[in-house]
Amino acid sequence: MNGSFYKYRPVTHCIFDLDGLILDTETLAFQVTQNILNRFSNPPKIHTWAVKESLLGLQADDVAKKIVNTYDLPITWQEYKEIAKTEAKILMQNCQVCDGADRLIRHLFNNKIPICIATSSSREAFMVKTMNHKELFKKFNHIVMGASDCEVKNGKPAPDIFLIAAKRFDDCPKNENCLVFEDSPSGVQAALSAGMQVVAVPDHRISKTKVKNATVILKSLNCFRPEEFGLPPFDEE
Repeated sequence: MNGSFYKYRPVTHCIFDLDGLILDTETLAFQVTQNILNRFSNPPKIHTWAVKESLLGLQADDVAKKIVNTYDLPITWQEYKEIAKTEAKILMQNCQVCDGADRLIRHLFNNKIPICIATSSSREAFMVKTMNHKELFKKFNHIVMGASDCEVKNGKPAPDIFLIAAKRFDDCPKNENCLVFEDSPSGVQAALSAGMQVVAVPDHRISKTKVKNATVILKSLNCFRPEEFGLPPFDEE
């Protein structure tokens, strides 16, 4: 079928971000930070959405450095990182799958579309977040965990993690044949820099102008139409 029949350039492979896109971890991450602010600032400082938004897509080291500096905490960023890791182990076990993610992932898997994950999370953090959703994550061909992967030299918005994710598919697709699903502005920029199309599903508090260069912007993954990218359409429901 000729590509002119599709709304966007046809793709053959899909790459998913994790936090805020597949798993609703961002609210829990916000709570982790607030818990630490309550302990180490007097009177307790309030974690703001403006700061939280600036952290989206960053790796753990960069998140820790920015929070310690922004809130002028009396601990090192390394100490913050360890404390946050302990807090997250408790809270992140309860994270839920985001709206539409389960349906889309299973649809692509059942139609033999190669899919993978490209997350800034460390291996340890990934295992905690996904422990109650193991069956779903078995659907992915591979998972690139930026904070634990020596090949990922630069975090988002650099394109490294998406270039590596594409390279690790068995058939090594061209970058232009990969479609990325992201929720953060830095992730959208990283995907575009990798030469890939990107579906942005930003938090409702993020201004759409910050992801305006995405191929398409959606309210949730339930709004995604696979056939617009040359992928098999959902079955009639």
